Amino acid sequence: MDAAIYTTPDPDLRELLAARPTLRADAIDGLCFEGVPLAAIAAAHGTPCWVMGVGTLKGRARALRAAFTDAGLSPSMHFALKSNDLRATLVTLAAEGFGCDAVSGGEIRRARAAGIAPHHIVFSGVGKTDAELDLALELGLAHINVESAEELRRLSVRASAMGREADVVLRVNPDVDAATHDKISTGRADDKFGIPFGDIPALFDEARRLPGLRMAGLAVHIGSQINEAAPFRRAYARIASLVRDLRARGHAVHIVDCGGGLGIAYRDEIALDPRAWAATIAEAFGDLDVRLAIEPGRWLSAPAGLLLARVIDTKAMPEGSPDLIVLDAAMNDLARPSLYDSWHGIVPVAPPALHAPCTPHTVVGPVCESSDVLARARPLPRLEPDALVAILDAGAYGAVMSSTYNSRPLAAQVVVDDGRMACVKPRQDIEALWAGETVPEWFAA
Repeated sequence: MDAAIYTTPDPDLRELLAARPTLRADAIDGLCFEGVPLAAIAAAHGTPCWVMGVGTLKGRARALRAAFTDAGLSPSMHFALKSNDLRATLVTLAAEGFGCDAVSGGEIRRARAAGIAPHHIVFSGVGKTDAELDLALELGLAHINVESAEELRRLSVRASAMGREADVVLRVNPDVDAATHDKISTGRADDKFGIPFGDIPALFDEARRLPGLRMAGLAVHIGSQINEAAPFRRAYARIASLVRDLRARGHAVHIVDCGGGLGIAYRDEIALDPRAWAATIAEAFGDLDVRLAIEPGRWLSAPAGLLLARVIDTKAMPEGSPDLIVLDAAMNDLARPSLYDSWHGIVPVAPPALHAPCTPHTVVGPVCESSDVLARARPLPRLEPDALVAILDAGAYGAVMSSTYNSRPLAAQVVVDDGRMACVKPRQDIEALWAGETVPEWFAA
């Protein structure tokens, strides 16, 4: 994910499109997504604009389920809502049999608003407030992934006060490096997530004495954008050994939540096939007689979304530096490049540009920050002001991380499916940016 690791030339436009069959270059309409011309979306809803492909999302959901079925497994599947919380996304995945993994009270309520039943919602996260724990108890969620001894004790107090019992799964920190970007690694000993591996048995012992708890099992999640089986294998082997040790101590372990983290090919990476992930889980837990759960996010939603943007201007740079393409999309819309040095394919929309000669360009946004860079030295054709481009694989950690920095309203969100399009979230009105603000009367004095 870090641009500094790439030693091969960037893929060209043809290679980017060939790897994404739901995108098609039409000789008249230009770049189309799921049968809808992107130029038509820009004309109807403006730019920048998020576009989610419902057909792509459904196809990936079915492929993931098939991978586990072929491995002889039927885990409960909880979409990591933090990757894409659009209501249309959640409704689509719910129809495919997916629940949600929520990491806040707001996400729990959003999942419920999308019609997802409480028993299909898992509650994760390292900083659950008392009010959020109360909400989870009141609704009766599938289980709560507890992240610390302190949280376990607080949960016992809250459950007892409400006269309820919580289904508890302890999130284990297995001290396994996921071999991914430092900022999205979550399973190393010094990461903030989970309970140290060696502390789990004593915490299960303590839980026997705490009221309001039903200890159900273990959870693990070591990071995101993982493209190798080895880190999964190491983490799951540790969890499987822990299940056996806990049972030997007389504890019941019914659930193993395997988390998520399966990566995609943003550039030319060799992404881990979901069948390999499923096989790794089967190898570790197939003989343990536990109910399995998984929490995929990025793998499902990232390739199903793109960010449509328009060229504001170009800027000639000093000799030796690539010229700039300035877009109306920026780091406040898509934070990942400035936050993680992430690589996203950028493809022009107009038919002639798809076949024009390319030279290196740096693609930037208009935000007043030097870090507002979406791509560096990227091979692109000469693009004039008003030209449209699509920023690919932006369906995960895109719109959900948007802000209104520089007083830039949130972009519209559109869904497409088999030649149809619909705006499911209109562009934010500029006045909405200050609509909730007040000025104290005494300021006038």
